[in-house]
Amino acid sequence: MSFLRAPSPDSTLTLLALSIPSRSLGFAREGDRYAAAYVARVQLRQGATVVRTIEATEQVRVPTFRETSRTDESIIWQQFLRLAPGRYTMTVSVKDESSIRSSSEEVSLQVPALAPGGLTTAIPVYEAIPRQTVDSLPRVLARPRSTVVYGIDSLLALYIDAVGSTPPGSVRVRAVGDAEIVGIDTVVELPQRGAGRSTTVGLPVNRMAIGINTIQVTAAGRTDTARTRVLVTLGEDVPIGTFDEMLAFLRWFTTPDQLRALRDADLADRATAWTTFLKATDPVPGTAEHEGLRDYFARIRTANLRFRDDAGAGWQSDRGTAFVALGDPDNIIDTGLLNPNERVRQQIWEYRELRIQLFFIDQTGFGRWRLSAQSRGDLDLAIRRKLGAR
Repeated sequence: MSFLRAPSPDSTLTLLALSIPSRSLGFAREGDRYAAAYVARVQLRQGATVVRTIEATEQVRVPTFRETSRTDESIIWQQFLRLAPGRYTMTVSVKDESSIRSSSEEVSLQVPALAPGGLTTAIPVYEAIPRQTVDSLPRVLARPRSTVVYGIDSLLALYIDAVGSTPPGSVRVRAVGDAEIVGIDTVVELPQRGAGRSTTVGLPVNRMAIGINTIQVTAAGRTDTARTRVLVTLGEDVPIGTFDEMLAFLRWFTTPDQLRALRDADLADRATAWTTFLKATDPVPGTAEHEGLRDYFARIRTANLRFRDDAGAGWQSDRGTAFVALGDPDNIIDTGLLNPNERVRQQIWEYRELRIQLFFIDQTGFGRWRLSAQSRGDLDLAIRRKLGAR
């Protein structure tokens, strides 16, 4: 939900946006494409009184079968509403037209009254064309989940709308993460566009904290602050919500001393400690991206997919730990491929540069690989040597 100024102060322009993964809909072949349909329904109530009901049947067409199984934010439905300020109960439901699959959620919604000189919601978007007048609509494609993936998304686009008689010429934009760590603090100019000032600003994801970030937008001489929450993740399969959780994920990336410096930093010093850590571990300091963290978290995502049968989280399994910490082995020997009738299988991972072989054993025959006792010590030693060489 996002809130923008409407022509009169007795109403607020409200943007409702929701996303649906393609895999939740039933697609059927339609010529050289695949098609599906869904019904979106929104009801707003105040007490027992139904204030507004919207129902829309939407068609979705994709060019390939692969598109039908996407699990990300692949389908977006959005609607602008003009609502009187106040508290509402909102029910949103979506139903797949080709099956009984449906989803529904009821939430409490507080629609604010926006003063002529007040700030409106900064909207995470995929793209936006600013509006020229207060009685027009911006052409935006919202990012409903307000989520970006560290190492994959480079920028978060944020639409800032300031129309009216006294719009500010610039605003201060801050991204504040867990423990009040300020990752971004910048001044953004709002160019004149018709009767207002609006722009889309790209916030660098690699400067935002992992987990929940609060985007704060303020203008000089004004007392109000517009806030938007954004989630920076390491991927769908790597749930991180706090600074401490992030440190747990970094256990195979850096030395215990560097992790301890981050963990022991006071809340007020965490931002400085994190900046120092990034500078010390960045393999290519001349670029805006931290290639080391990008590649490390990419290995975590790969491990969670490749070794998901080994443990609850693939990157925490024995094979996942070796892969995340040391990378792909130079060679893998699987004795089960040499002798399919052998009940106890063994994989041997060879790392030539480190001069080690790691022995993984599957006692059950169901693909649950465990390090041998000797190899566990070899892996720990190899990890310490590799981290110490950085």
